[in-house]
Amino acid sequence: MILSIESSCDDSSIAVTEIESRRLLLHKKISQEKEHSLYGGVVPELASRLHAVALPKLLEEAKPYFSSLKAVAVTNRPGLGVTLMEGIAMAKTVAVLLEIPIIDVHHLKGHVYSLFIEKPSHFPLLILLVSGGHTMVLRANSFEQMEILATSIDDSVGESFDKTAKMMGLGYPGGPVIEALAKEGDPERFALPVPLRNDKRIAFSLSGLKNAVRLTVESLGGADAMSHKDKCDLAASFQATVIKHLLQKTKKIFKTDTTKDFAIVGGASANLAIREAFGELCADFGKTMLLAPLEYCSDNAAMIGRYGIDAYLRNQFADIDTLDAVVTRKLQSGTLLE
Repeated sequence: MILSIESSCDDSSIAVTEIESRRLLLHKKISQEKEHSLYGGVVPELASRLHAVALPKLLEEAKPYFSSLKAVAVTNRPGLGVTLMEGIAMAKTVAVLLEIPIIDVHHLKGHVYSLFIEKPSHFPLLILLVSGGHTMVLRANSFEQMEILATSIDDSVGESFDKTAKMMGLGYPGGPVIEALAKEGDPERFALPVPLRNDKRIAFSLSGLKNAVRLTVESLGGADAMSHKDKCDLAASFQATVIKHLLQKTKKIFKTDTTKDFAIVGGASANLAIREAFGELCADFGKTMLLAPLEYCSDNAAMIGRYGIDAYLRNQFADIDTLDAVVTRKLQSGTLLE
């Protein structure tokens, strides 16, 4: 079995996965949304302290499996340096005590493997990754070879939903509340600009749209003066514009890439309106759309463990002495991991 640990942002998660069957034997997760909602977003130092409390509690539940562990997989990039260090420290401790190797997992590759939880992995795939920190299209040709075809030049999809919700006085996290309000709203009421509409670049950008939302909120007298209908209509207009942007840029890739299977992963892939819109686009281009189960869209250790199985079978292990080197360098420079 493989023990996996995820602590890249504000979710503490641990899982145990059986190598041969890929069966998920244990999956536990503690969210910090309530604590961070007071500040309108994730506070790194607070997140680190909460991980320090939650991860040991979760590890206790994995102890019955310790005698069968063959490796420990842990996210070591990208993410918040102070929170990644919590998971890495635990992984190193377990590895030393049980005398098993460590598998370092790139968080975004973990999201790709959310598609394969309790399933065989298969490639090639085109993948739209939409999360709190990233928006990109990847071509995954194999376990070893994944390339970025398009990425965001500023805000990610998840970040734009959170910031829009904050401007509208809706709290954190913004994705679920915007999606819920949008179901009641008129997406045609506010004419928001579709980002990079006439730009030939295959890239994503949401900072201009975010600013248009800010100006709209101000024109309505501010968040406190907005009626429920105002908020529903603005949420619907914003969500529809984000989807148009994602579709327009992804469609350009579809026109030249013949990869048959297309997937959407990441926290924002739980948005049902995004799923529906891309389902229609895939139908138009004769592509098969793959989706992770809703419970595995956001950050979780199950996807880290599933990646860990394929890495274990290829004998791809990390050096325990340098596992946290990239995190340490970023912490010393005062920047976040990229």
